[in-house]
Parts: sequence; C-alpha cells; structure tokens
Amino acid sequence: MSNVLALGPLVGSALFVVLAAAAFVALSGMVRYIGNNRVAVVEKLWSRRGSIAGGLIALKEEAGFQPDVLRGGLHFFFPFQYRLHVQTLVTIPQGRIGYVFARDGAPLQADQALATHPEGVDFQNARAFLEAGGQKGPQRKILREGAYAINLAQFVVVTKDRTFALSLDRDEAALLAQMSEIIEERGGFEPVVIKDADDQIGVITVHDGPGLPSGELIAPLVGGDPDDPATFHNSFQEAGKFLAAGGRKGRQLQVLVEGTYYINRLFATVERINKTVVEVGQVGVVVSYTGALGADTSGEGYRHGELVANGERGVWRDPLLPGKYAFNTYAGRVTMVPTTNFILKWETMAVGSHKFDENLAEVSLITRDAFEPTLPVSVVVHIDYRKAPLVIQRFGDIKKLVEQTLDPMVSAYFKNIGQTRTLIELLQDRSAIQGQSSEEMKAKFGLYNLELQEVLIGTPRPSASGDDQIEKILTQLRQRQIADEQVGTYERQKFAAQKERELREAEALAKQQTAITESQLSIQVQQNAGKANLARSEQEAQQRRTLAKAEADATRLLGEGEAGKVVALARAEAEKVTKVGLATAEAIASQVEASGGARYQLARQVAERFAEALETSGVDVVPKVQITGAGGEGASGGVMQALLTLLMSEKLGLAVEAAPVQYEEEAAV
Repeated sequence: MSNVLALGPLVGSALFVVLAAAAFVALSGMVRYIGNNRVAVVEKLWSRRGSIAGGLIALKEEAGFQPDVLRGGLHFFFPFQYRLHVQTLVTIPQGRIGYVFARDGAPLQADQALATHPEGVDFQNARAFLEAGGQKGPQRKILREGAYAINLAQFVVVTKDRTFALSLDRDEAALLAQMSEIIEERGGFEPVVIKDADDQIGVITVHDGPGLPSGELIAPLVGGDPDDPATFHNSFQEAGKFLAAGGRKGRQLQVLVEGTYYINRLFATVERINKTVVEVGQVGVVVSYTGALGADTSGEGYRHGELVANGERGVWRDPLLPGKYAFNTYAGRVTMVPTTNFILKWETMAVGSHKFDENLAEVSLITRDAFEPTLPVSVVVHIDYRKAPLVIQRFGDIKKLVEQTLDPMVSAYFKNIGQTRTLIELLQDRSAIQGQSSEEMKAKFGLYNLELQEVLIGTPRPSASGDDQIEKILTQLRQRQIADEQVGTYERQKFAAQKERELREAEALAKQQTAITESQLSIQVQQNAGKANLARSEQEAQQRRTLAKAEADATRLLGEGEAGKVVALARAEAEKVTKVGLATAEAIASQVEASGGARYQLARQVAERFAEALETSGVDVVPKVQITGAGGEGASGGVMQALLTLLMSEKLGLAVEAAPVQYEEEAAV
C-alpha cells in the first residue's frame, strides 16, 4: 500500500507530460508560420464533403489539394486536417521566359497543341483559372521576369535554371524534363532578339491552331491592326489573340524585323534568314507563292504569262528597286535582274561577273574555203528595269534566257556569217562584221525585251589542238603587213632625206645671210643708180631723137633726089647686064653642045677641079687605102679611074653600076 502511495506522484507527473505533449502537438498543428518569400500549398487530409470526384484540385473544399495558396504570416488550422507544402516563390530572371504546365483543367481539343488561357486570369489564381475553363497541359501564355506566388500543385513552371513544381510523380518529372529540352533546343528561354547589324529577319512557324486550307503554303497575315486590341497579337507575342484573329498553323507570311520579342517557342518557332538586298544596278522581280489570284496586267498583246499587282499570287508587276527588304523567301522568290550593262561571253575560259555565261563556248564555224575555226563572241546586253518582270515571266531567270534562247540564236547567226566569208576575210573584215551584226541582232534581241548595246568579235581560233592552219594564214598576213610597213618606212626615209637636204640648205643660207643681205643691198643700190642712168639716158635719147628726126627729114629730102638718079642708072645697068647674060648663055650652050652635052661638060669640070685640088694639096696620087670591087680583081684603080670611067660611059651611052666597096690597107709605094 505504501508502495502504491509512493508511485502516485510519479504517475501523475508522467500523465502531465503526456498531456502537455499532446497539447503541444495539437497546438503546433493548428498554428503555422510561413515566411514572406515562400508560399504554402494546402492539402486537405479529410473533409466532411469527401474526396474530389475528378481532377487534382478541390474547388469545393473536398479532401485534396486546395486551389488557394498561403502567403507569409501565421495561419491557424483545425488539428490533424491539413498538410502544408511550403515552396519558394517562382522567380523568373530578367531577360528570361518561364513556361507553365497545368496539371488540372479542361482537356485539350483535337486541333490544340497548347492550352487556352482564360482572358484576364492570372496563373497566381488557380481557382479563377479552373472556374473560367482553363485547360490542362502546356500553356500558350508565358511568364515574363518577376516573382510569382503560384500554386505548384496546379501549375509547373519550367525555367532555364530550374523547374518549379510540387513533386507528385516520377513519370511526370520525365515529361517535364523532355519539355525543358525541347524549349532549350529552340532557344525558348530567351526572347527573340533581332539586331539591325545582322541584316536578318525572323520567319515564324506556328505549331498551334487550325491548319491551312488545301493548296496553301503560307499562312496569311492576320491580327496586324493595333487599333483592334482583341486580335492584335503584337508579332505573335500573344498566342490567344493571334488565334482569335483567325491565324493558322504553319509558316507565316508576316516576319519579325529588328527588335526584341517574347514568343512562346512551344507555340511558334523562329527561323532567321537574311534580308533581301537589292544592290544598285539591279532590281528584284518577285514571284509570289501566296496571295489572292489577281488579274493579268501585261496587256492583250502579251501571251507569255501573266503579271499581277504587288501582293497577289504570281509575278509582280513592279520590281523591287535597290534597297533592303524584309521579304519572306518562303512566301516567294526574288530574282535579281541586272539593270546595268552586262557582258555575255561565248568563250570557254571566260565567265562574266553574273555567271550567266558560264556554260557558253566559242561558236564553231565553217568558212567558205572549208576552214573550221571557232569564234569567240561577246555581247553587251541591257535590260530595262520596267521590262525585267516580263523577262522573268517569260523565261524564269536570266540564265535560262541565255542558255535556251540567246545561245542558239547567236551561234546560228555567226555560223551563217562564217559561211559567206573565207578565213582571211573573216580575219580582215572583223570590224565590218561587228557593225553588221550589231545592227541586225538588235531587232532579234528586242523581241525578248532585251536591248543589245554592242557585239564584240575575237580572233578566230583553231577548233582542235595542234591545228596550225590559222597560224599559217596569220603568218602570211604578218609578212604582208611587214612588207607594207617597209615600203612606208622607205618612203618616210626618202622624205626625211629630202627634208634633211632642205635643212642643210637652210642652214647654209643662214650662214650666208649677211653676204646675201649685203649683195641684195648692193643690187638695190645698183638698181637705183641704173634707174638714174636710165632716166638720164632716156632724156639724152629724147634729145638725140629730136635732132635725128630733123637730120632725117633733111636726109630724106636729099635721098629722094638721089634715089631718082640711082633708079635711072640702075635700070640702064640692068638692061646692059641682061643683054650681056643672054649672050653669055648662048655661048655656053653652044660650047656644051659642042663638047658632048651637059653631063659630059660637068664631068670634065669636076675632073679639072679635082686635078687642081691634087696639085694644090699635095695628096698622093696612089692612096694608102684602095677601094676595090666585091671580087677584088680587075677593079683596081682610084678615084681618077672612076671619073674616067664615068666620062667614057657617058660618051658611049652605057649605064654605070655601083659595086660593093671594100677597103684594103696597102703600103705606100
């Protein structure tokens, strides 16, 4: 009994401790303190309303996770009914993006990739989100930089550095990790920043919303009016408004230019492409793959395709002038057309800067004299920028125009030219061929909306290696030219020699200039003196003429008297002479007739004169040179014998024949 009484105080003390401990536990379960930098997700362990029928969040105070979170401060609870899951605030650093995944809400529709976010509802109000019909799954709306008190039982926030979530299931963790990897691959944790220095634009591909109609490649531009806040999506930064404006999934016509854009990369991805730069000296002809079907503006006379107004589908009527353009190259093609003169070279090893002629080769010819050279040809072409769309519309691009049309046309033209000329003519008439081809081919180029500026022809070349026929022809032409140049050189040398002689004469004349001047002065003095003498002489002559005239008149009068006397005497003397002459002539005629006739008398007189000449001169009667006849016999004799022979023949009435004469030199006797 005494032992029992002794144990009574101990038992009472123990019971007090147990009761105190129970009271502490109960009190600690009723009162909780939450720091101001944290939130608490409330999990209700039991409830008189039972468990929730579906979903994760208990909106009607059922047992389960409650939609409302607890912020900093003291909070009182019924003992043993609640469990608190204290979490840190969701913090998004500056310049970063947070992605939200909802665990509870309405299911996604069949055409949805991301969940619709109720208008005007914040992720920090899970109850309003669920009651407004918020959907489960990855959300279209993103979180910008800042701190958020979010119910991490309802929402999971994925950032670059960590994932904010109340861990519920291991499989869910794997799904969230995969989602984070996809966002990281797309660069989705940072905004899209396009710098002006990069000369790039962003092409948007939307992965959510209704698909494009059949036959369409590019989604049209929607929601671009800032005055309509219900549909203005501000360059895809508000996915819900984009879809409300009728946006479609797929690659978009609208592009992003310089700036910073906070775009949900699960909703839309961004591809960077270079701006379309049209350099000076070019225009860009646009072939659009999207837009409304427009009316043809090329005119009734043009049957090579259609031109449409800018913005419509087809070849745009107006090209892009020099400048930079934010052109979506997935929505169309821009073909650069040079508006400056460009050269097309039909030459294997020569390629122009535009490379339109990289597949062209020399034109193969057959000349009239059967040579087969190749001819390098260059053509200078210009395209009017207003006609550039017509060229692209007809041929697709400039290279196709060159290879499919200009190459066969130019080759055929010069083949025809080659057949009308020999190889030498082809070499020598190059200038004429150039002028002729330029004039004749301008009209042909004009048919293709091209302006031919000039045709240039090179030197014909052999068609095969080792063929030296052309070189031989050229060698002959060189030799001919050298000969012509030598003739010209000789002419110039002759002219130079003549000029040198004139120079020497001029120099000699200059040296004698003093003497010439003195002589000229002397001549002038003498001329002046002569003129004075002449004047004096003329004066004296005039005096003499006057005296002479007087004397002449006197003499004439005397002479007339004397003349009458002389005439009378002359007439008397003439009568006397006439009579004497007639008597003498009769006497001579009688003598001739008596001596055998006139010819005989002449021969006799010649002989007498010859004898007198021999006697006077002392010449040898026998000459040193004897004249004989042709026979040399029986014809000896001299001049005397000839004269005697002549006299005898005259006397006998015989003819004397001339005999050949030869000369013999004899020694003097």
